[in-house]
This record gives sequence, C-alpha cells and structure tokens, in this order.
Amino acid sequence: MKYLTNPFAVPEATGLPSEIFGWRPYALTFSASWAAACYGYDSGFIGGTLALPSFQHAFGLDTAASAAALAGLKSNIVTTFQAGAFFGAIFGYLAGAVLGIGRRAALLSAMSLVVVGSVLELFPHVAMLYVGRALTGLGVGSAMLVLPIYIAEFAPNAIRGRLVAIFEIMVQIFLVIGFWVNYGVVRNLPGTTSSAQWRLPFALQLIPSVLCIASIPFMVESPRWLLVKGRTDDARRALAWVRNLPGDHAFVETELAEMQASIRMELELEMATGELASASRGRGGGGGGLLREHRRLFRELCAPGVRNRVLLSISLMMLQQLTGINAINIFSPIIFEELGYSTTEVALLATGVYGIVKMVSSVLFSFFIVDRFGRRPPMLIGAAVMAVCMFYVGAFAKIVGNDPSTAQVGGGSAGAQAALAMIYIYIIANSASWTPIPWIFAAEAFPTRIRSFAMLFPTATQYLGQFVVVYSLPYMVDSIKYGTYLFYAAWIVVGFVFTFFLVPETKGVSLEDMDLLFDAGAPVLARAARNRYETAHAAGVTAVTVHAMATEGKEGHEERVETV
Repeated sequence: MKYLTNPFAVPEATGLPSEIFGWRPYALTFSASWAAACYGYDSGFIGGTLALPSFQHAFGLDTAASAAALAGLKSNIVTTFQAGAFFGAIFGYLAGAVLGIGRRAALLSAMSLVVVGSVLELFPHVAMLYVGRALTGLGVGSAMLVLPIYIAEFAPNAIRGRLVAIFEIMVQIFLVIGFWVNYGVVRNLPGTTSSAQWRLPFALQLIPSVLCIASIPFMVESPRWLLVKGRTDDARRALAWVRNLPGDHAFVETELAEMQASIRMELELEMATGELASASRGRGGGGGGLLREHRRLFRELCAPGVRNRVLLSISLMMLQQLTGINAINIFSPIIFEELGYSTTEVALLATGVYGIVKMVSSVLFSFFIVDRFGRRPPMLIGAAVMAVCMFYVGAFAKIVGNDPSTAQVGGGSAGAQAALAMIYIYIIANSASWTPIPWIFAAEAFPTRIRSFAMLFPTATQYLGQFVVVYSLPYMVDSIKYGTYLFYAAWIVVGFVFTFFLVPETKGVSLEDMDLLFDAGAPVLARAARNRYETAHAAGVTAVTVHAMATEGKEGHEERVETV
C-alpha cells in the first residue's frame, strides 16, 4: 500500500540500495522533459488558436472560399508541425551518427530549433507561420527521439517505467496550459483584430524550450552512451552521481560491469558477422564508412531477435495514433462543436476541462500504475474502455446528424452530455495506457548499441501516423461525420487484439536482459515469451550469461576441431 500512496516510495523487495531511488533520477528526468513540454504545448494550443477570431482574421481563415478550403488551410497549418517532427526524428538521428554527439547535445540542438521557430511564428504572415511550425516540428521531433532513450538509460530498472512516463506528464501539463491559454485570451482579449490574442499563445512556446536549454549544463550524460564511446571513467562518474553512490561502490561496479558485458556481447555479435572490421576500416573514408556502418546497423536491425522488436514498436506507435488521440487533442474544439457545444468559448471551456482530465490521468498512471501493474494490463483495459466510448460517440454523432435539434445549443441534451462524458472517459483510459506505453516500450526494448538507430523508426512512425490522422480529421468530420469515431473505435479493437497476443510484459526487465524476451529463440506469443523470461530469471540466468555460455561452447567446439 505504501507504493500506492507515496509516488516516490522505494519499490519493495528489489534488494537494491535505497540511495538509488532518491531525487537525482527524478531531477534529471524533469530537467530533460522540458523538451516534451514543447510537444505537449503545441498539441494543446494550436487547435484552439485556430478557433480564435483574431487568428482567423490575421491568416485568412475567415475568408476561406468554402468549407473544403477552410479544412485544407487548418490541416496545413497544423500538420506542418507533424511533417517537421517526422523529418526531425530522421535528421536528429543522422546528426548524432555523423557528429557523434551525446544525448545532452542532441537536446540542446533540438531546443535551439524550437526557439527559432517560435520566434518566426509571431509574424502575421502565412509563409512565416509555415516555416516557424516546420522548425519547431524539426526540433520537437529530434528531441522526442532522444528523450525517452536518455531517461531509460540512466533509470533504475525498478522505476524505469515511472521515469520514462514522467516525460508524458510534462506533455500533459503543457497540453492543459495550451488549452487554457486559448480560453483565457478569448475571455480577456476579445476582438477580431487584437494581435495579442493570437500572438500570446505562440509566444508561450518559448518558455519550455528556454528552460530545457538552461537545464542542460546541469545534466549528466547517459552512462550507457559514454560506455559505447569508450569513455569508461566518465560513465562511472555519471552513473555514480545518478545512483547517489561512490564510484567504487559494489552496486555501481556491478551495474557498470553488466553494461560493459552487454556492449561487448553486441560487439562480438557484430564481429561474428564480419562487418565490424570493414566498417571500422571505412570510417576513415568519410561518407563511405558511414554508409557501410549504417548498412551494418540496418542488417543488425533486421536480424532475428531484433526485427521483432522493431515491428512491435512501430505497430504500437501507429496503433497509438489510430486510437484518434492526437486528432482529439488538436481538434477538440471542432469535435465539441460537433457534439453540440457550438460557441467558441463553450467549446474552449470543454476543451480545457478535457485537458485537466487528461493530465490527472497521466500523473496517476505514471506514479501509481506503470511500475506496479506493468504495461500489458493498462493497455488491454484501456483499449476496451476506449472502444466502448468511441462506439457511443459515433452512435450519438449519427443520431445528431439525422436530427440536429437532438444536440441543442451548448450541448444541453442528455445525449450530448453523455457524449461529452464518454470523451472524458476515453481520455482517462488513453492517458493511462496507449498514450505513454508505446514510448516506454520503444525506449526499453532495443539493444544498447543500436538503440538510437532503432528508436528512429518508431519515433518517425509516430509522427507519420500523427500527420496522417491530424491532416485527415477536418476532412473526415466534414464528409463522413459519425464514421470518424467508428473508424477509430475499430482500430482500437485491433490494438486490443494485437497487444493481447503479441506484446510481452517488460515490467522489471533490465535493459541488458531484454534479449531473454525478444531474442531469436523467444516465443512469438506474448505470454509464452514472458514465461520464458520468468523461468530464466528465477534460475539466475541473464542474457549476458546465455551469450557467454554460447560463446564458450563455440570456442570449445573450434578447439576440438583444431585438435582433430
């Protein structure tokens, strides 16, 4: 019960030093998660800003020639950010691969782009708005690639899910701020010509990006990244600091040795393919060496025991978007108007309450659920609840479409109020399941040496899916109306089935032992894979020891062959 009442309680029965669960990993997580706040704020404010009279006047939305033209303009303004984020994930990875920069430097570069983009968005010109949103998207996409990796790489295993989920809390907090900023400016800065009404929401983007830049000098680098770069002493200092233990403490020595053994194992696997030597020879040749290195990385990514992790993480990210979450986040004022909450102020108020519900749900999930109950149960329960809610909203939208008087102005009917309640219940279920868990799964599943490269694919998929869903929503609402909600409900059912059969529980599994869940010999079905891990773990077997035994067996066989 202590774990359920105190969000910072030390997990029981871990056998780990209590010092490692102190304030330091939380401080690092919150400092880095200012980058996630930029993502959350954009998701929260842009949809409501599109509804502001002054913004519509300044950028020509109030003079659109038709409903289709208006839908296109809204989609373009919103999805320029998602398109930028998609390419930002790719460019962020390439910058790290070419320049060899660490997690901290990657965050600094990304947040600098967000600052520049935020300034450009303050100019009342559509072209400048598009460029600014593209740049902020580039920065956020790059940051969201590295952020969950960085947190997972320094987090103690027992609270890794909790810490990775904290960046989702920052997303939700600033999502709420974005919602309520719009409500505040429409109440206190009325009028169609007040530039302050639309400029203030855009200007506030600068706050989280500047705070992240200011925090970076005080953050330690990822110990695992430092080990990959051969900086063992720096890795020891960073790990000792975040664990709040002396550098020569037995726990630090053991954890460092496990990380090194895991990296050596991956190097040996690379050398077994004969690719490492050729890649190393090519590095001195500039672009050719980099190309050969990434061919090797891609082959390793497609190898048995790794490609299944890639496919699972990509599928979870796409299914996350097909639940409709970002469509509702960004275009919630439009959706609430469709449900009968017809005035701008009332729709923004309903959106603000929606944001508070979403934020509270995310906080409860991050601190009380993910490391207590794992990943699978919340995803399965969440999908079941979301499907019921979406089917109801779709049915209500169908009835309203046939008889608009059913909704009543301001959503006064019992049916409209029930539909609003279903949207709120949906967001509670989503925030406690499908919003954060795909990020957690992707951050923890991949081998250390290819984690950045592997994380590129689910991150890019997330933004690609978000682009498609967000771009299409205004058109879907305008054309198929109630079918929009039934479309999302059907995909939620697909997500339930996919998770039940194929997504194993990763709670409590160290990053170095993920091979026991996913390697080439692991079962495909989720429960069987977890049972295999539990059996090995109970016997004291780790992924490193399995590899060591396999290597010793191979060497012994070779020695016997030579003797013969």
